[in-house]
Amino acid sequence: MSKVLKEVSTVVGEYKNAQGEIKKRYLRIGSIIETKSGPMLKIDSIPLKEGGWDGWAYLNTPKGEDKPAQGPVPGRRPAPMPDFDDAPF
Repeated sequence: MSKVLKEVSTVVGEYKNAQGEIKKRYLRIGSIIETKSGPMLKIDSIPLKEGGWDGWAYLNTPKGEDKPAQGPVPGRRPAPMPDFDDAPF
């Protein structure tokens, strides 16, 4: 089994928290894993964000395997979906 060395994440937007502070929204887009041939980058998704993705990503220490996967937080409303009514297609 391959070992995850780093998680790859990038900024995909901003949001305002309950205190009114602007915070960055991050998305995990892949992992760097150790293979028998050396480190390998696995991209799981290409981020879409307003203005386009600039190609920069963070390499973070992986979260523990015993923690649950990121998902909806109980009691927190999900971010509103963007309005696509004016999409050119």
